[in-house]
Amino acid sequence: MSEPVNVTERQAKYFAAMRASLEGATGRSLTEWIAIARTCPETARRARLAWFKREHGLLQNRAAYVLTEAFGGSSAWTDPAALIAALWAKPGPRAIFGAVDALASALPGVTRTARKAYTAWSREYQFAAARPLAEGGIMLGLALPAAHASMLEAASRDPWSERLKSRLRLADITAARVAAPKLLKAAWEGS
Repeated sequence: MSEPVNVTERQAKYFAAMRASLEGATGRSLTEWIAIARTCPETARRARLAWFKREHGLLQNRAAYVLTEAFGGSSAWTDPAALIAALWAKPGPRAIFGAVDALASALPGVTRTARKAYTAWSREYQFAAARPLAEGGIMLGLALPAAHASMLEAASRDPWSERLKSRLRLADITAARVAAPKLLKAAWEGS
C-alpha cells in the first residue's frame, strides 16, 4: 500500500501500527483478508465495510485498509488537492475557505487534511474544520466549547471529529477575517 499523504504525523503512526498488528489482532494475514474481501457480494465501498463488520467482525479502519489493498485506494489519502478543488468549487465559499485556510495554515505545526465533505486543520489533534454550506458561506467547526464566545453555537451532527464542540457560520470573507483569527488560535492552542 502506498503511504497516505493526507494525514497528520499522529494519524500516520496509527495507520502503521494498525497495519503491523492486523494478523496478530485478527488471526489472519493481509493476504488472507484480501482473498476474503474479493468474495464479498457487495460492490459499493460502504456496503463492503458493513459486510466485513457483519460477517467477519472486522471493524471500520482495518476493513478499510483491507479493501484499499484488495480494490485500490481512495483519493482521500492520495490526492488532497483534488478533494479540496471539488469540495470548494463554488466561488463564494472558496474565497471564504481561502481566508480561513491562510489563517489556520499560518499557525505553527499545522497539518491540513482534506476529506470528501470537509477540510480540517490539526496540530497534535484536530482543532478546526470547514465545510461549504448549500446556501453559500461555510461552517467552521472548532475545538472550543460553545461558551468560549457568544458567536459560537454547539456543534451537532457535523461530519468532522467529535473534538470540535462548537461551530460558526461564516457568510463572507470579511466575517472570516474578523471572527476566525482569535478563535482559530484559541482552538490551536488547545490542540
